Amino acid sequence: MPERPQVLIIIGDASETLDTMYPYYRLIEAGMQPVVAAPEKRRYQMVMHEVKPGWTITKEWEGYTIQADITFAEIEPDDYAGIMFSGGRAPEYIRYDQDLVRVTKAFFAAEKPIASVCHGVEIPAYADCVRGRRMATVPKCQFDLEVCGGIFVDEPCVVDGNLVSGRTFHDNGHYLGPWIEMLVKATSGSGTVASS
Repeated sequence: MPERPQVLIIIGDASETLDTMYPYYRLIEAGMQPVVAAPEKRRYQMVMHEVKPGWTITKEWEGYTIQADITFAEIEPDDYAGIMFSGGRAPEYIRYDQDLVRVTKAFFAAEKPIASVCHGVEIPAYADCVRGRRMATVPKCQFDLEVCGGIFVDEPCVVDGNLVSGRTFHDNGHYLGPWIEMLVKATSGSGTVASS
């Protein structure tokens, strides 16, 4: 493993900006190297999502862009300490990528630290990795989780073994810390990260 442990962040066009950038910078703070993975090695357009007062559905704005470091096809799971499934609309489209399915199954099988937020659940759900697992997700994805055998929990942080999840970016301060702690323990044996 490299001097700085590498951790995957899974994205595509319309990944949620805060779902993506908050873990990206937290990983750097923890002494790790975030590696952005997507279907193609190019720049991707992220979005911002919010349910506005008086609205019953999510409104979307363009957010920042982010460069993918690696394609799903290039990922060798053994090279990475953990994986994070970002939210937004991207998971609905990228979940069918067979290389992403392969990678997702490998991380679950190896019981490496896994994080998921919001629509990110659609990726491990499609990959048949959530059966019997407790997870948080945005309530509108409860069906996606449950129809694939998972257990929906409406809490800001749900830890089920090596799997840590949150509902939306509003839960960033709750679920990311425990996931970072898992990564630190898995890669160095030390027990704490000062910034958690």
